[in-house]
Amino acid sequence: MSTTDLPFRATIAEACAWLAAQTGTPWTLARLLAHEVTPHVWLDYDAAHAELFGEANGGYLAPIFVAEDIARLAGGSTDVLITTTKDAYRIVARLPAPGFRRGLDELRFQKQDLQRLAGQLQHAAQPAPAAAPAAAKESQLGIGKAQAMLAFAGIVRLDLGKALDEAIGIFGDDGARVKASAKKSRRNAVWNPVTLALGLHDVYRVPLGPLKRAFKTHDFLLDWDANWERSLQLLGK
Repeated sequence: MSTTDLPFRATIAEACAWLAAQTGTPWTLARLLAHEVTPHVWLDYDAAHAELFGEANGGYLAPIFVAEDIARLAGGSTDVLITTTKDAYRIVARLPAPGFRRGLDELRFQKQDLQRLAGQLQHAAQPAPAAAPAAAKESQLGIGKAQAMLAFAGIVRLDLGKALDEAIGIFGDDGARVKASAKKSRRNAVWNPVTLALGLHDVYRVPLGPLKRAFKTHDFLLDWDANWERSLQLLGK
């Protein structure tokens, strides 16, 4: 099955068949969900829940992402129960209890999500490159202070160097700093750049545009770009 055979919004059967053709292994709904492919359901406009639709008076494609709803599907449920979704403006919305029920045949997976997963799996299946020197292992966990400053200091309205040293809030072990990385020395501290960038956006209102450019222009962030894009997608940003 070629890329052109994959519908823009694929059913469970279409998504599984396409991925099986791409990977040479069988696929099920549970396996799709285990790989964190977001399922969606089309919601027709309902005046009883007008706040969900806003100006989308024809309806919209609603994502299913809450852990309990996903676990129920992955566990073999015969129907779909949506307790929380996002409204037409991509704002998280808790649905009236017990939630909305739909048939499994109404589940849809977006083409771009399936293509991204196939690409990731194909890349992972390629022979591993020669082992990098041990000193480079730290960069797989995060980026150092100098790199964080180079990537983000110019787009934030705070003393980023001081914030990283103080390691409070989003800059500490409960935020973006990789736990135990500074155990021996503060010079050894590294930060997860995706978590750090999301924190700068959410807490310090740093615009997403400059943050996105940082992941595409700094060589040391290129390996983190796919994770960054995936995080934005999951958050609806």
